[in-house]
Amino acid sequence: MGIMVMIGVLALTILLFLQHPQFGQSASGERLERIHSSPNFAHGEFQNLDPGPIIVQDDEEEEGNFLLRLIKHFTNRPEGLYPDSAMPTVKTDLHALDRDRDLIIWFGHSSYFVQLDGHRILVDPVFSNYGSPLPFINRAFRGTSIYSSEDMPEIDYILITHEHWDHLDYPTMKAMKPKTGKVIAGLGVGAHFERWGYEPDQIIDSDWFDRIEGENGFTIHVMPARHYSQRKFERNQTLWVGFVIETPDRRIYISGDSGYGKHVAEIARRFDRFDLVAPDFGQYDDRWPLVHKTPEEASQVAEELKADALIFGHIGRFSLANHTWDDPFKRIAEVSKEKDYRLLTPRIGETVYLDDEDQIFSRWWEETDPVETPIDMQM
Repeated sequence: MGIMVMIGVLALTILLFLQHPQFGQSASGERLERIHSSPNFAHGEFQNLDPGPIIVQDDEEEEGNFLLRLIKHFTNRPEGLYPDSAMPTVKTDLHALDRDRDLIIWFGHSSYFVQLDGHRILVDPVFSNYGSPLPFINRAFRGTSIYSSEDMPEIDYILITHEHWDHLDYPTMKAMKPKTGKVIAGLGVGAHFERWGYEPDQIIDSDWFDRIEGENGFTIHVMPARHYSQRKFERNQTLWVGFVIETPDRRIYISGDSGYGKHVAEIARRFDRFDLVAPDFGQYDDRWPLVHKTPEEASQVAEELKADALIFGHIGRFSLANHTWDDPFKRIAEVSKEKDYRLLTPRIGETVYLDDEDQIFSRWWEETDPVETPIDMQM
């Protein structure tokens, strides 16, 4: 009887926890109708342009056994996943930036502040110290949580690539609401923002290849990515996307989480060149080779898109895969030698001016040693 009571209490606790607003809400009404009418939605879920499994099983025993995969992930993690000392950062005063200069500031992982043609944009801002719903899973590297919503100026657009916790952060989004003009995200993600108090006219739910046009030729193009979505239990009920941000003078590409795929060729077909690309090239793992890129694949993307410069993406703040924290930095530096693009290596918070081709950045990761650190996880 006592065991049954304990099970009942545990089940009730979990049920109540899952009702927390941070989990968002499912699409309904017109938003759900648009999802079902999307050409990218079939068989009850969104589909990648390139078919393939999210997880490549190590053996038949793992097939369909999420708990076994989870245990293996926790018990077989190598050393060096976290830096030994605090990450080197720069705290830029965003309010003092010259709004007439085009620039990008990397906040670590996949978060960026972008300023183009006078427009101020945040991409996947995560100011919390954990990229998960629980305050002990997927802890940020020491010293990387240097920005908060209070540090942000008024933002014209927040761009959300997908609903995973290390890209869509509930506390950050709640705090940014008074400062935000519009939110652009993949189909279905807008339902989360409505639950979090955003007005319907602030939210732009977008499908692949949608265009959002602003003033004076400013355009945000919503691009395909090769990934998946999941915030609670159901998978692929919201769409994952990348973004091309374009002005009459500049064009940048932010891939979001994405493996390499034929969408890269399609982006290259639609756009003749890029000033800057920010492809995902961290968190690669033999178990999910199709939904994240390696540094070598990111370099290939930069070449295919005829990019002038490549900047960090999906590294430097959270440890999700089983490679050392600095492996992506080392590999992208090595593969970028003698390429036609410039590899930009700013510290977190350091301003990159897009009109300054002579700006020099250090290889700061070589000054920080890896060490074994307590286990965290979030793919």
